[in-house]
Amino acid sequence: MSTPHEPELPAEPAADPIASDPNFMLSLARGLAVLQAFSDQRRSLTIAQISHRTAIPRASVRRCLHTLIALGYASADGNQFSLKPKVLSLGYSYLSSTPLTVSAHPYLNQISRSLNESCSLGVLQDDEVLYVGRSAASRIMSVSLTTGSRLPAYCTALGRMLLAHLPAPDLDDYLARVPLKAMTERTVVNPERLRAILADVRSAGYVLVEEELEVGLRSISVPVRGASGNVLAALNIGAHAARVSRRKMEEEFLPVLRASAQELSILLP
Repeated sequence: MSTPHEPELPAEPAADPIASDPNFMLSLARGLAVLQAFSDQRRSLTIAQISHRTAIPRASVRRCLHTLIALGYASADGNQFSLKPKVLSLGYSYLSSTPLTVSAHPYLNQISRSLNESCSLGVLQDDEVLYVGRSAASRIMSVSLTTGSRLPAYCTALGRMLLAHLPAPDLDDYLARVPLKAMTERTVVNPERLRAILADVRSAGYVLVEEELEVGLRSISVPVRGASGNVLAALNIGAHAARVSRRKMEEEFLPVLRASAQELSILLP
């Protein structure tokens, strides 16, 4: 005679190593998440919108905003909250003391002036490209890019150059962790295809991305290496696809980028 199977108990969720760290300050983490909820597209947000973006309870968001306002980092207009210029001081120490950022600005300005196009320097941080330097000749995107801006890595020239030089296990983790969303109809969203593209980028020493982040945008990027030979950052030039051809980017822009990246590498540790 068969006996009924005992119901299976649900598996216990894995413990969050951060949450279990007695030295981890949840209140500080929440405050930083509230700051990061603001963006160029959403400079003014409500408590509900911030809560939705950060998955932080509204009561906690309210306390974070109250503290930021008291310290001069945010302001309120009715139920709308926005950041104040004092926030810039949080990143100034890094930008004014990091050799990469300090050394790059003259080169970015020189590239932008010589080619009359926008030039940027980026690093990979938290699965995104973080812009640590930029010299803009004109606005070529619907989103205004400045130092401190962030963009997806998988569909940008800067990002692909940086991803191409990740150790294999780190790239595997990235592709397993990050959803590849279509930004335009040309965006590569297949992980294996992207992996093949990144292998070609590593071999070629440069990457050209055409209208994958935004329609009408063409961009080319090269690596910036330190004294050890490791890729520390990437340089790029972005331009209107209708105005600057792929051939022009490869024949005229690429040599300038490579020369500047080489000169910049000499100054880095």
